[in-house]
Amino acid sequence: MDCIAGVSRKPWSLPFTAEPQEVAALRRIMRLHLGLWGLHGVIDAAQLCVSELASNVINHAGAGTPAMLVVSMSGARVRIEVHDSDTRALPVLRDAALDAESGRGMAMVSAVTDRWGVQLQADQKVTWCELPTGLPSAEGHSGDARVNRAEAWLSGYAYQHESLRLARTGAIAVVEEAAIDVVVDILHWLRAHGLDADEALDRAQTRFEAEAE
Repeated sequence: MDCIAGVSRKPWSLPFTAEPQEVAALRRIMRLHLGLWGLHGVIDAAQLCVSELASNVINHAGAGTPAMLVVSMSGARVRIEVHDSDTRALPVLRDAALDAESGRGMAMVSAVTDRWGVQLQADQKVTWCELPTGLPSAEGHSGDARVNRAEAWLSGYAYQHESLRLARTGAIAVVEEAAIDVVVDILHWLRAHGLDADEALDRAQTRFEAEAE
């Protein structure tokens, strides 16, 4: 989905192997993407969901099973899907005891989501859940017009080198670096056109402080 006035939140997918060490990486990637989407309020719940859905594949389909994480917007909800090829092992919602060490995964998913389910296809199953965001629409934002414009710029800059940056840093640092990239590029543009970059920075700082009061 592309948008001009709001925030672009395009569906994305990531293949992974169902192994315990992969779960932490999936959680980091989820934090990165939802941060770039401006959906900081649902990051914790989304990380829980991706952990449980991926762990469900490990526990029931078996370690080493090829799988796919797919994240998209469903209206104003975040939709998280995990695809795998084992159509026999279906997740179920169990009424696990409070002291049980297992069997509570889908119960936790159910507790933090609006809804969840399983879709059986010819050669795979899709376990999915949807998280409410509180946004007015899929491309909505809780900020003003300036925040919307900045979000669109930062998403483009951060995605250019996302894999390299993700390997060495977290989502907040990725966005901060993207913001610095934007400022540096603009300073280069000003200089290339014979304009005073320092004066432009001073004027921008003055205007920012006035609007932030």
